[in-house]
Amino acid sequence: MSSLAGRSAIVSGSGRGIGAAIAHKLAASGASVVVNDLDADTAQRVVDEITAAGGTATACAGSVTEAGFAQRFVDTAVDAFGGLDIIVNNAGYTWDTVIQRMSDEQWDAILDVHLKAPFQILRAAQPVISAAAKREQESGEVRTRKVVNVSSLAGLAGNAGQANYSAGKAGILGLTKAMAKEWGRYRVTVNAVAFGIIATRLTDSTEDGATIDIEGREIKVGVNPGLLQGAAMMAPLGRIGTVEEAAGAVYLLCIPESDYVTGEVLTCSGGLRG
Repeated sequence: MSSLAGRSAIVSGSGRGIGAAIAHKLAASGASVVVNDLDADTAQRVVDEITAAGGTATACAGSVTEAGFAQRFVDTAVDAFGGLDIIVNNAGYTWDTVIQRMSDEQWDAILDVHLKAPFQILRAAQPVISAAAKREQESGEVRTRKVVNVSSLAGLAGNAGQANYSAGKAGILGLTKAMAKEWGRYRVTVNAVAFGIIATRLTDSTEDGATIDIEGREIKVGVNPGLLQGAAMMAPLGRIGTVEEAAGAVYLLCIPESDYVTGEVLTCSGGLRG
């Protein structure tokens, strides 16, 4: 497969789970990919896997919320691959509790990673994209670029105990629709994928007691086992999704066949509507 040959992509949060699957999918289709993770070794492992499979990738480790990261992320693609064609805003995590127990820190942290960071990445990319679009217009070259923002059923329908996450994932939909209108003149399509429950370390059963470390914070992750079972039963397909299936939904919005699709939200949930 080479539907993305000659294209360069940045995928935030691509050291594990859905993000890593997206990075692998884009690279297998011919794109050169910048892999990002909080941990440099984790990001490099995905890079090594991609290159071992015959693809092209480089790493850009760091938190998407750190000052200056967005510019460094964009610059990595330009310096390594000569430009930027695909942006996938995927990085994120959950930090759940009911609203009366939710601290300002919890609210701000989740809104920062799910909404502010994508905004900053798109802002940093604008000069690169607008300059490339101008050059291509002057030369008569036709080239469509892609932005895919990752949302969730929580952003469409809300979820109890996730006021912060639901707000961030709803906000990214508004950003998607605004940028579709703003960047259409550059031949950039801007779409979102809203995921249902996908099998990752963040959606393992809470019975496992799993935690993740986010910049020194130890945060409990997981989904109530009863909710997991109920979601699988309620989904028309009768199961939760895989990371490869999640990556496939993003891929659909990155290939040339979707060049006239913009400002849309693709739900990837096995038919579950929240």
